[in-house]
Amino acid sequence: MKTIVSILKFTGKVLLTIAVFLTLYFTTAFTLSRITVDKEQPAKEEVTIYIKTNGVHTDIVVPVRSAQMDWSNEIKFANTLLKDTGYNFLAMGWGDKGFYLNTPTWSQLKFSVAFRAAFGLSTTAIHTTFYKQLNEDESCRKINISKEQYERLIAYIINSFQKNEAGHFINIKTTANYGMSDAFYEANGRYNLFCTCNTWANNALKKCGQKCCVWTIFDKGIFLKYKK
Repeated sequence: MKTIVSILKFTGKVLLTIAVFLTLYFTTAFTLSRITVDKEQPAKEEVTIYIKTNGVHTDIVVPVRSAQMDWSNEIKFANTLLKDTGYNFLAMGWGDKGFYLNTPTWSQLKFSVAFRAAFGLSTTAIHTTFYKQLNEDESCRKINISKEQYERLIAYIINSFQKNEAGHFINIKTTANYGMSDAFYEANGRYNLFCTCNTWANNALKKCGQKCCVWTIFDKGIFLKYKK
């Protein structure tokens, strides 16, 4: 009987600890995502970038080619299923490799994948998608930045990619494509409860001096800064 009581007490303490942690975690995430880090002033509007969400995950969208960077040299059109070279924009999002490659829909999410992602036990990837044009709406916002700010954004994104011995981005060979114009690449860093795909995107905006959250794990905090 004493053993059963001890087990129940221990289980209760564990559940209480989890409940307290989750309450603090989500309260902190909500609060810090609502605090705005203002953009740098003044800055010329020389390069157009976008932020884009699928309702959960935020991508940073940049011109495929500009005076500062030709992304197609590393993120090759040939690595997509369509292999079309006529695209103007490139969306990039960082995240857990298991989520990207093994979870095509939320209904197919496995506990093992979620657990490994939450506690930084798996590797990461960058999902890239080419677009011919983008239209602004609730899920896609345009941001104009200076050339100097774009240089910082380029450096941040490049540092997120793993590179081979020759210094090139490492394409992940997979059939888990989301469409005809996307591809996956090996990434640096570990996804976890405190560093999600949206944290990466928020830090990208912070790096190039744009409006962003103090910290966020969700896309909503970012897009509230650009609500019209």
